[in-house]
Amino acid sequence: MNDDAEQQPLTVAPSYPEGQLAKAFVTALTHEDAGVRHRAEVRGQRWREVLAALAAGRLSVGSRTPVVGLPPWVTPEVMRGGFATGSASAGGPLRSHETEAARTFGVPARRRALFAYCLTEPGLAWLWARLDSGGYEVGVPEEAALLTMAWLVRRGETGAALDLVAELEPFADRLRFLPRPADGPAPDATAAVHRHTASEAVDALARRRPNAAVETQREALAVWQPFADELLIHWLRTAHDGDVLGLALAPEANWLAQGEALLGRYRVLAAEHTLCSKHRDPKENLGILRGALEEVVAGRPLEARRLGLLRHAVRSMVRRRGLPGSAAHTALRHRQAEQAALPSHHALARLVSRRLAALPPETGITDIAPPLRPVDEEESRETGLPIGAVVPATVSKVVESALSAPIGTLVERGVIPSAEVMAELVPQLVAATTAHAYGDAALRAVMAANYRAFRNRRSLLLLNLERQVRVEELPWVRAVSRQRSAAPGTSGGEGALSVLRHLGELAVQAFPGTLLPNPLIREFGVLDRQGDLGAPFVEELAADIFMGTFSPKFLKAARVAGELLGGTLYERYYGIDYAAIRNLAIVETGEALSRSSGTRTSPGFARLCAERAGPASRAWSVAANGMVIEQAQILTTHNLATLVHRVGITPGVGWADLARLCFATVCRLTARVHRDPRPLGAIKDAAYAWRQMVFHLSLCPPQEQRRFIAGIEEETARHPAHVATRLAPALAGLALVGEGGTFGRDGAADSGRARRFVGWSTDGHWMR
Repeated sequence: MNDDAEQQPLTVAPSYPEGQLAKAFVTALTHEDAGVRHRAEVRGQRWREVLAALAAGRLSVGSRTPVVGLPPWVTPEVMRGGFATGSASAGGPLRSHETEAARTFGVPARRRALFAYCLTEPGLAWLWARLDSGGYEVGVPEEAALLTMAWLVRRGETGAALDLVAELEPFADRLRFLPRPADGPAPDATAAVHRHTASEAVDALARRRPNAAVETQREALAVWQPFADELLIHWLRTAHDGDVLGLALAPEANWLAQGEALLGRYRVLAAEHTLCSKHRDPKENLGILRGALEEVVAGRPLEARRLGLLRHAVRSMVRRRGLPGSAAHTALRHRQAEQAALPSHHALARLVSRRLAALPPETGITDIAPPLRPVDEEESRETGLPIGAVVPATVSKVVESALSAPIGTLVERGVIPSAEVMAELVPQLVAATTAHAYGDAALRAVMAANYRAFRNRRSLLLLNLERQVRVEELPWVRAVSRQRSAAPGTSGGEGALSVLRHLGELAVQAFPGTLLPNPLIREFGVLDRQGDLGAPFVEELAADIFMGTFSPKFLKAARVAGELLGGTLYERYYGIDYAAIRNLAIVETGEALSRSSGTRTSPGFARLCAERAGPASRAWSVAANGMVIEQAQILTTHNLATLVHRVGITPGVGWADLARLCFATVCRLTARVHRDPRPLGAIKDAAYAWRQMVFHLSLCPPQEQRRFIAGIEEETARHPAHVATRLAPALAGLALVGEGGTFGRDGAADSGRARRFVGWSTDGHWMR
């Protein structure tokens, strides 16, 4: 879920949901996988609900309250593109835990009856027991409401509890307010997080299927090559002077009977082992030997052509591998038998799945060594796998994805391979961190569970820079807001800032040259508000839906960048006047204070970005929008200056090394441009990585900057030659500014041989 509406599509016509319905319909009819077809059918039904609600006027597209009759705090069911279906995520038929609770309480299986029971003394006692044991889960935020109400009652906050009940009661018959049962409390995510649960790892292993190519090769080595040796030996018994005679002379005693027995065995083997098909090919050696034997056993003499093929097959088999029984042939078949006897990855995956099934299913795995140990003697007896067989890397990787450990450890081990994946895990940590602002342990647990559920809330399509609902707006969170201690200097605030600093350092250092994804920025904003720091975090805006305006925090972020980068290489390279930005921020702040309602946009910042983008950006197009947005990212450094100057991150590797890592990313992305028919995405990402490189370099002393620029060709030499060629204007531009030079108004110098590297262009990028 994004906090700001700038991220959301502007299209409100029914053409988008109609297109999505058509895609789902085609997939449901044509996809070869039954599971995919079923999911597409469900998705299609929901898109039909969207269209029906639009036609009936039950949806207000672009609003924070898209479903008529539901307040903004209700979690809507949202489809791709931010369209609400008209239903609430906490609505629908009763869940199994609600039905079971109704039986336990002795009340009708209706939500209003469950709600009313929880307001009685026995109902409150039941909720208090859940609070004390931690034996509950919160799948949607609404399921934390009654737990919070019960906590308030026990705390003596009767007025706040009654106010909360009054706000919830109109929806008691429609929404699910009862928590789900669980075996025990959730683990503390401040110590460890996990990407997948043990149960999800078991499911992933269960979905693995035997590798058809590997099993086919195993069958060939274990079955058909030994059988081919038997046929070869049988035909060699007819050889004279090195050539197989094919019964031209009288065969040995029992030769025909033994041949008939071999053909009988072949039919049995062919029926049992169906993966390998080469033995059926009449042009393959095995097929030639078998076909010739079938002829002579049937009493038909071999014609000249078949006899020639038979002799050629026998000679080639002996020439390639030696005579059966020879030292070379025996050694080869021994190695192949060992290879065929190796346990399959599929069988080892099943064994590891059995081991994982004994662990708590809904948490991560704190120690992955036991599930990944070699096969022991007892397991060998039960499964037939050889003792000491080692779990392959492909299976180990699935188990490692469920490792529960500090987030830095998961990054180091590669369990978190990107900033996007990191953003998926950070809410676990933020939930526990923000909950520490509450003094009572039971309330902390409820608020942490509520936050985790809230982060599953999908973004709505919003217009006019409307803001997505924040967790603080939920009635049950507001009801306990006075229990928080988030001011600077308190454990809650200091803890949030410490986590923010740690995550910022980790993201910048572990994923250099990567734009911080919006979900991660959103979590940074939550920690910032928890610590009351007031740091302006800004999102990446989508060029295809850009409204041409910016919220005031963009100008605030640019001012923070100016405080850090005024007079530096960064300001000179990008031609920024940070003093003018500071003055603009002062003027707009004063204008906002003079108005009673404050401002929702920063017109001055929008004008500045458009002017910097140039005249080409004034006609609407995706590329023109991208040019304006990129200028906003340049002016604000897209959160890097905020993290350094306000949050205080200090990556351990040092700024120069970070700049080198960013440049390696630039080179890797530039390499993708070569022969790419659509290279603009790679060029854009390379320019973003370049901007981060310039930022980190600007924090280095001048002499270190000069050493970096002088040695930058060493990195380009590690990549294909076309990388250096494509980057030559950018490298010349960096060297120019490093020596005190400047670009012209068009971002070029030295007759175009030196250029400022930006990613967006409306008239074809020079890097192409």
